[in-house]
Amino acid sequence: MIQTTSITLVVLIQKTKNTSAKTTVSQPENKIESEAAHLETKFPSEVKILFLGDLMFDRWIRQVSEKRGDDFVFEKIKNLLQGEDLVIGNLEGPITDKTSVSVASVFGSAENYVFTFPPQTASDLFQENIKLVNIGNNHILNQGQAGLADTEKYLKDARVGFFGDPENQNLRFKIYDLRNLKIAFVNYNQFMPDAEKQTLKDINDAKTQDADIIILYTHWGTEFVSEPSRKIKDLAHEFVDAGADLIIGSHPHVAQTKEIYKGKTIHYSLGNFIFDQYFRDDTQKGMGVEVSIDPKTKKIDFKEYNFSLLKNGQTVQN
Repeated sequence: MIQTTSITLVVLIQKTKNTSAKTTVSQPENKIESEAAHLETKFPSEVKILFLGDLMFDRWIRQVSEKRGDDFVFEKIKNLLQGEDLVIGNLEGPITDKTSVSVASVFGSAENYVFTFPPQTASDLFQENIKLVNIGNNHILNQGQAGLADTEKYLKDARVGFFGDPENQNLRFKIYDLRNLKIAFVNYNQFMPDAEKQTLKDINDAKTQDADIIILYTHWGTEFVSEPSRKIKDLAHEFVDAGADLIIGSHPHVAQTKEIYKGKTIHYSLGNFIFDQYFRDDTQKGMGVEVSIDPKTKKIDFKEYNFSLLKNGQTVQN
């Protein structure tokens, strides 16, 4: 149950239980968010959620932040982020206290693709109103299971929610209760074994828990191509058929096409949001998708934003 005033939205979260005991759909662990977050809103009659693409805080982005301040990369986009009930992006790597090996590494070398984000990244995300992140991607285990555990601890301490844990089936999806509207955030990560089967199960579990809206945030496809493959399209259709109401994609690092299938919107890739891939024009472009949901009718409206990633590390709205 949530309490609201004319300006304050309270997200209720159920605490995570770290246990090896068998779980059932009737008693899920960590399916409802694990702590209360107070989100300012100017839209009391509808829920507004902004979806972003890939977030990467190592390599050049780390160097810029260390020199110019943690909030520098967000400086030109801050007002947009602060105007939403909830902002969600793909956290493309772990948060740990380990020394970066990708900073100043040779482009194309193995070290160039091994990420670790500074510990303050979690609190930076919270301050920028990015209070929910997908961690189901191909870089979250760059620092092993210990790095994954560190990431989740830093996020919890900073009051940033997460979903898509590749190691714990009880942390694969979240349900937020926003103004009596139960919204499930489910992950599909093509880099994990049995990903399709697990995602279909999570969608079904979310339906079993009476989720009003099921949103699938995916990490899929082929990097640097503007169109999804037939295989990815078929998979998206399968997830909609299973009960997904909206699909948001990540991983290709470029914005891809969208599709309406059986009345449901599929954004195959939003591209980059915070990243240092300056070697192509299309990797320096990204999209944001604002979703407005009427709690009474459950009708979803959309607004799209276009972003440019500047070589100084900042992201700007076009």
